[in-house]
Amino acid sequence: MLTFMKKLMFYCQHILGMGHLIRSMEIVRGLTDNFEVCFINGGEVVRGFQQPPSVQVINLPGIKSDAEFRTLQPVDPSLDLEDVKASRQATLLNMVESFRPDVLMVELFPFGRRRFSFELIPLIEAAKARKVKVVSSLRDIVVTKQDQARHEAKIVRLMNQYFDQLLIHGDPILHPLEESFSRVTDLTCDVRYTGYVVQQTRHVQPTIVDQSVLAKAEPMILVSVGGGRFGHELLEVVIQAAELLEGQLPHRIQVFTGPFMPTDKFWDLWASARARPNVHIHRYTPNLMAYMEKADLSISMAGYNTAMNVLSTGVKAMMLPFTGNGDQEQSMRAERLSQLRQVRRLYLEELTPEWLATAVIMQLRQVSQPIEVDLDGVNGTAKWVSALVEGRLAEAELKSTSPEPEPAADSSIPQMNAA
Repeated sequence: MLTFMKKLMFYCQHILGMGHLIRSMEIVRGLTDNFEVCFINGGEVVRGFQQPPSVQVINLPGIKSDAEFRTLQPVDPSLDLEDVKASRQATLLNMVESFRPDVLMVELFPFGRRRFSFELIPLIEAAKARKVKVVSSLRDIVVTKQDQARHEAKIVRLMNQYFDQLLIHGDPILHPLEESFSRVTDLTCDVRYTGYVVQQTRHVQPTIVDQSVLAKAEPMILVSVGGGRFGHELLEVVIQAAELLEGQLPHRIQVFTGPFMPTDKFWDLWASARARPNVHIHRYTPNLMAYMEKADLSISMAGYNTAMNVLSTGVKAMMLPFTGNGDQEQSMRAERLSQLRQVRRLYLEELTPEWLATAVIMQLRQVSQPIEVDLDGVNGTAKWVSALVEGRLAEAELKSTSPEPEPAADSSIPQMNAA
């Protein structure tokens, strides 16, 4: 008798960086064992970004935000925004009809991305009309607003009206959602922590450059700034500090600017690094996790994916959180990890080449202190989504809370009797 896999549609909209895209695709990899997956990408297409071959990927006409998060813009400047919106909405509704999903996962909405309600509300309503389960996929910390009470009221209203499940890709030991959203108990849907989502290197095909760099025995310092639209000041100071470190450390400094760094800024950094034999500038690699596994030190911003890579590899780390637009997400994460002695938090006002060079040497001398945190978010997500769709949430919860059985005694070993 033939059995057919359930179908899952996953919507992801990244507007400035690529953290949402990376985390979402890692989640999708873990869902392919249980679901036939259609992945909807609403942001800019990243050249060289790898996705599972079994996943159907639909790239909508891309929309991004300006650097101040004030306006939406078509990725293709020749297109009109309203035309792009209409095209995207029509494509999404057609996909619901043609793909016929059993579950729709929407990344971040309604905790964020509410400017995309023009397409998300019709999409969700079309899915609900077909009895599709709707799931919100959420990172550990959400952006707060000036009028937080009004912001949270909107979230509660939309969650309770449309969503069957909220999956928080985190561990409350590190960051309970209540730190950034106070009304968790007002949600009527199923709410679950999945554990943190961590990238896996076994899925990624290394580039020729990756193979060459990673095969070398020389020690490495890894520097990265996510998608590359921010963090330019950090990279500039690193390159200047490299001259001071050259005679003191044997390390090669591998710098990844991110695919979205403006071209003129990239070439300025490349020109500055040419005079530094211990610095190598790269745009992007899908295999950044492999560099982190090899590195003795990571210098970065404090985004979700980078932070989880640091925790999973145990690499020594320094983090400069992004604070633009009043966003406290990365500051909260960096501060918490600093308190737990997992990273050294950096502050923009203290960043000079001399200070950073000294701090790098000191950080390399630190002894790593691993912490216990749930990093199995990929499998956790698959477990809870499957339980929702198959109507066995209570069974899955019982298995999660039941203690592990004691191993059976080996009958070949003599047992001592109590005196």
